Amino acid sequence: MNLLLLNIFLIIPIVICLPNAIKIGGLFHNGELYEEIAFRKAVEKINNDPTILPHSKLYVHVERVTLHDSFDISKKVCSLLKSGIAAIFGPQSSHTAGHVQSICDTMEIPHLEHRWDYRYRRESCLVNVYPHWKTLSKAMVDVIGYWNWKTFTIIYEDNDGIIRIQELLKTFGQTSNSITVRQLGDSEDYRPLLKQIKNSAEAHIVLDCSTTKIYEILKQAQQIGLMTDYHSYLIPNLDLHTIDLSDFKYGGTNITGFRLINPKLTNDLIVEWANNSDLNLSSINVQTALIYDAVHLFAKALNDLDTSQKIDIQPLSCDNFDTWPHGFSLINYMKIIEMKGLTNTVKFDNQGFRTDFILDIIELSMTGIRKIGFWNSTKTNGVNFTRTFNEKQQEIEANLRNKTLIVTTILSDPYAMRKESSHLLKGNDQFEGYVIDLVHEISEALGFNYRIQLVPDHAYGSFNKRTGEWNGMIRDLLEQRADLAIADLTITFDREQAVDFTMPFMNLGVSVLYRKPVKQPPNLFSFLSPLSLDVWIYMATAYLGVSVLLFILARFTPYEWPETLTGEKIEYQFTLLNCMWFAIGSLMQQGCDFLPKALSTRMVAGMWWFFTLIMISSYTANLAAFLTVERMDSPIENAEDLSKQTRIKYGALKGGSTASFFRVYKL
Repeated sequence: MNLLLLNIFLIIPIVICLPNAIKIGGLFHNGELYEEIAFRKAVEKINNDPTILPHSKLYVHVERVTLHDSFDISKKVCSLLKSGIAAIFGPQSSHTAGHVQSICDTMEIPHLEHRWDYRYRRESCLVNVYPHWKTLSKAMVDVIGYWNWKTFTIIYEDNDGIIRIQELLKTFGQTSNSITVRQLGDSEDYRPLLKQIKNSAEAHIVLDCSTTKIYEILKQAQQIGLMTDYHSYLIPNLDLHTIDLSDFKYGGTNITGFRLINPKLTNDLIVEWANNSDLNLSSINVQTALIYDAVHLFAKALNDLDTSQKIDIQPLSCDNFDTWPHGFSLINYMKIIEMKGLTNTVKFDNQGFRTDFILDIIELSMTGIRKIGFWNSTKTNGVNFTRTFNEKQQEIEANLRNKTLIVTTILSDPYAMRKESSHLLKGNDQFEGYVIDLVHEISEALGFNYRIQLVPDHAYGSFNKRTGEWNGMIRDLLEQRADLAIADLTITFDREQAVDFTMPFMNLGVSVLYRKPVKQPPNLFSFLSPLSLDVWIYMATAYLGVSVLLFILARFTPYEWPETLTGEKIEYQFTLLNCMWFAIGSLMQQGCDFLPKALSTRMVAGMWWFFTLIMISSYTANLAAFLTVERMDSPIENAEDLSKQTRIKYGALKGGSTASFFRVYKL
């Protein structure tokens, strides 16, 4: 019995060691009403849930602080510490958060933030549940890379925006992508800036600004014609879902953003809050959801720490050097906890930054904001769009139905021609041809109307590197004077960088046609053609050299001087003319009535005979090929041969793909 009582007394301090009442402090600026309500509602939720803190209750102590008054906030933080708190939440402003963090680090009190922070390191007593800016920037980089934007304009508001777009500039600034960066002015009239962007024919825009300015910027962009089917907006603000964008959902503009919160959980929470109070919320912003999760994170970590050590909470004074001994332990427990909250998975890495979270990729449609994919922070390229091809196709068809598109083309037989008629024709009736029939069939299939117009400068479209401008149909498309171009337009690399192409209805290459060379009649000396002039010269030189050498050697050797039986010398046979006759006879494979006797002259004669054997065999083979095979004159084998000659005249259509090809070839 005594042993049982002893075990009970040993267990009780381990299970119940937290105080019954645990105070936490909240610092809020004026205007942060919803964040304060979420802070209180989170505490209320934890107190009503016996599984989180079964033996303790949380009590909040809220202080309202001035935005730029550091002395006032320092006094209020010290006042919270004297009351005996276990953690401080907030404030939202970066101007005052630094002073709060300095005091918390000194007193070893956990400090929980839910604000955007640009710093690369976290203080020892700080836990920030807001994702780091570098991770959010990577989400923008991955989405833009997935869309393969070649050019885009970045609109930012302040210095914080410059930090958020650093990764975009680093990633795409070193490539062939053209990036334009513009800052919003102090005035609330953004039309001059937006008009400059419109005049630049830019269709892709990254808008980084505060939540309160997004609607007004988009509204003014709509007024100047920068919210059309051709424009796409990427808005990295995590509170995009809280903005009423109903004025833009029928314009066809692609407005895409990110969402951190879980809409199902937040909607249930909104309904619960509405039933328990007079609070009327249509949506919850990311700061409200983050502080709600931060309170739950603190409570779970406190409960886990309670199982390993006895925790007591004592009042602290800013004038003394006393610290809370459990502060660092509680911070470490918060960093290793993984929980599900309003902002999905809440987890931290070893440096204290939030990791392993998922952002919903949202888009404005005719029915409102909807999820079209997600981005995973744990993957190298975490973009994953969930829309199927059929869904995208149906959206495109629904967007095109009953619209009137401007179709630009160029007169070129038999693709587009003027119709011959005795009556005055107007509109689309004045044209006929293959592409005219093609666009008519496409319009019948997709249900849109069209109006054909000829390109004003009668050019297909080429890029002028000196002026940096396009002409022809490509210019009409870039300046949005036409919705699509249908013509015998060749797909080139430069054009693909400027506009999008469909699958071609005909594939052609660059070809050069010229007249077949006329066979030249044989001349008197055609028998010399099998060997080149150099070979004939070398052979004649060798013939003379061998004849002279044979003459000299025969003069020196006594064996080439014949004698009679009586000792009288007869006529010498190896004269210079006879040596030449001997060499030419060997070359013609004919004999001679005298032959060399000495070893030296025989060696020269043998080498000459071998040489003549090879030359006669080669000549015979080349002569047979020359007489049986007709040699064709092919002066042009490639574009380089064409550029080096002037006999054949050639040309190309100005502004066409062939002219661009030869221009690149530097002809």
